[in-house]
Amino acid sequence: MDDNWTTTPVTADLVRGAYELERTEHGVLPHRLPARARAQVTDGQLAMAEAQPSGVRLVFRTEATVVELDALRTKMEYVGAPPRPDGVYDLLIDGVLAGQGHVSGGNVMSVDMTTGTRETRPGPVGTVRFAGLPERLKDVEIWLPYNEITQLVALRTDAPVECVRDSGRKVWLHHGSSISHGSDAAGPSSTWPALAATLGGVDLVNLGLGGGALLDPFTARAMRDTAADLISVKIGVNVVNADLMRLRAFTPAVHGFLDTIRDGHPTAPLLVVSSIHCPIHEDTPGPSVPDFGNLINGRLQFKAGGDPAERAAGKLTLNVIRDELAAVVKQRAADDPHLYYLDGRDLYGEADFAELPLPDQLHPDAATHRRIGERFHARAFGTDGPFTR
Repeated sequence: MDDNWTTTPVTADLVRGAYELERTEHGVLPHRLPARARAQVTDGQLAMAEAQPSGVRLVFRTEATVVELDALRTKMEYVGAPPRPDGVYDLLIDGVLAGQGHVSGGNVMSVDMTTGTRETRPGPVGTVRFAGLPERLKDVEIWLPYNEITQLVALRTDAPVECVRDSGRKVWLHHGSSISHGSDAAGPSSTWPALAATLGGVDLVNLGLGGGALLDPFTARAMRDTAADLISVKIGVNVVNADLMRLRAFTPAVHGFLDTIRDGHPTAPLLVVSSIHCPIHEDTPGPSVPDFGNLINGRLQFKAGGDPAERAAGKLTLNVIRDELAAVVKQRAADDPHLYYLDGRDLYGEADFAELPLPDQLHPDAATHRRIGERFHARAFGTDGPFTR
């Protein structure tokens, strides 16, 4: 290797948006849930989601014109579904997107959605390279793929690297489903929470967990123990599409989740957000099931597996959940003046679905992520929004 290269260990002072780093045989693995929470996870989907570094980025200052990052990815494949695209790395210079790339090789985790079984095939470490960067001192951010488990192996540059001091910006902690996790955004810095955070001038900690926004107590405790100035929780679609609970259990679970967050953040602005418009589950309970016989534009489709008549027995739909969340927030707000509610259809509603339909009936595409992010910014960070009061 050229003597002009500098290799910098990937340590916690270079990483933003992760709860902790786990040392592995290859390097470090960012986690978005603490070890105590991970020890209580019995769901393979959630274990995978929290290790996918949505919102996690390397941040440093350098005069380097070339940056290389070695990483060992674990890419997902789903039996019976078309191949998923490679995860994207976004390079930002002084806050502006300046390049994208991906790593090759890596492990492949094969998931059978009909049985829930998983099998991992090992592969080699890959490298993402960014060249032609400006010859000046600059702040560099490398946002990691939201859809690939990523072990960070080595950071190389053609000039020394230094840590970036605390920006002094407020920290926004957000929890939600796969839509908050990233779904089909164009890159990790353009998921809707990342876009809203950029527009709002805040530092994001994204606890969007694909399939895992299920009111788990360990998630609430992780949020309780995370330093944050602004907090939001997006609740609804995972509870329905997992067919996890009935109305009798849902309401106290919401109260308990909010109680735990408030134990650590008694006065922080706390915004409860319901689901965006999703026609298959507006009035039809879950579970969501893959429709293997129906591909549209090469995309596997999902459909509702429940029956609208089951609402009478307490099964949940998005409309039922929205009504209940609004009632819970109204009740609690009498004693909690910093608690707010936002109807997710204000971010993406029926008219938006007609213009920008969900490609697989559940997840938004890149254009919809941008729309949701801009609208969330306007409503949460705008004049008299809950995050600016």
